[in-house]
Amino acid sequence: MGRHFPKGGPAAALASLASLALVSCSAATGASGPAVASSDAETEASEPYASTYERYPGVPTAIVGATVYDGAGSQIDNGVVLFADGAVVAVGDASLAVPTGYTQIDGTGLFVTPGIIDIHSHLGDYPTPSVPAHSDGNEATSPTTPEVWAEHSVWPQDPGFSRALANGGITSLQILPGSANLMGGRSVTLKNVPSRTVQGMKFPGAPYSMKMACGENPKRVYGGRGRMPSTRMGNFAVNRETWMEAQAWMERDNPARDLAMETLAGVLEGDIGIQNHCYRADEMALVLDMADEFGYQVSAFHHAVEAYKIADLLAEHDVCAAVWADWYGFKMEAYDAIPENAALIHNAGACVVIHSDDENGIQRLNQEAAKAQADGMRMGIAISDADVIGWITLNAARAMGIADQTGSLEAGKMADVVLWNGDPLSVYSRPQMVWIDGALMYDMNNPMLRPVSDFELGQPGEGDVK
Repeated sequence: MGRHFPKGGPAAALASLASLALVSCSAATGASGPAVASSDAETEASEPYASTYERYPGVPTAIVGATVYDGAGSQIDNGVVLFADGAVVAVGDASLAVPTGYTQIDGTGLFVTPGIIDIHSHLGDYPTPSVPAHSDGNEATSPTTPEVWAEHSVWPQDPGFSRALANGGITSLQILPGSANLMGGRSVTLKNVPSRTVQGMKFPGAPYSMKMACGENPKRVYGGRGRMPSTRMGNFAVNRETWMEAQAWMERDNPARDLAMETLAGVLEGDIGIQNHCYRADEMALVLDMADEFGYQVSAFHHAVEAYKIADLLAEHDVCAAVWADWYGFKMEAYDAIPENAALIHNAGACVVIHSDDENGIQRLNQEAAKAQADGMRMGIAISDADVIGWITLNAARAMGIADQTGSLEAGKMADVVLWNGDPLSVYSRPQMVWIDGALMYDMNNPMLRPVSDFELGQPGEGDVK
């Protein structure tokens, strides 16, 4: 399975979940979760390494009386959230009627948000324990490796997945290759559910992105080997030459199959996004020029510690900045980072995403967002709690190309929902219950609903949460 729930079976919403999962995992279908079909299953069947994700079973549920942040900038006090059959049915105030047959949860004094989304994770590719045998995130053998796919390194048994769920309310996440390469390969978007296979976690219908990196990392890795690129100008030259090769390949009649060119062509045709590791403002501006030169769109700059200097350019180009709250000074290109970065980007009308890039940080994205909010407030930029929640929900979904399916509590979207035991922007709060596609996957008050990786079974500290 990848992760288990403790013996005894889950209560109510996930009764007999373990047996359902095993029954549905037939060799004929390749499924890795309970037999509740995804609407995208048939359309993806012909794709290589297609998603076999099938949502876990849930029951019609009503959360009543909580403070609701919908992820799209609205706050509803004494709100009601209804979901059934894997989707949000309705969100409203206390006047919203609860249909017959719904399980009601008293949310008085509690808070509801969409499921938290991490746009920049390496779980599964750099899993715990962090040992060389598990180091599978960088194919650092060539400065451009667009042919590799992050999903082919993902280990579903990584204990980090269940900790991200229980401690951080993470329901979806993008796994990226590392940043040693200028072009590091394809990312994969996952639903944070137990599965024996990565395809069983793969977010149905999510588009691919390609990871790129500029700055110190590629020039250090390859310059240190006495090969190009060893400078920033070398970085751009190699990138441009590679894009030119892709354009030439696309112009051929019936070109021979080439995995690298297929990925690059997908970018140039607009089917694959670009997630670009980049720190300095001047380099981000140059990347935008390169994207204009070759006709592709940057989805987000990651880390982007100097994004505050070019926030107007990011807004103009509809590019998100996926940033930390306060990492700075750990290398030269991070020297001019400031903790007010996110607030300044938001204040300029650009898209802000708070990301982790860390197996521990992914468990605290709510706290990271709160820190960034507070830093803005100290310099006189007041950003509402409802908007800040969007930094770790809808904005992330937008930059990943899945905002039409998740990221906000809207009728028809996936019922990815977190019930918090207090204000989610407080250091004292944590997820109390987490639903993914309407299935209750974690309940802090029910020991039977705490997933544990196979790898941890029988070991000290298995399934620990904070």
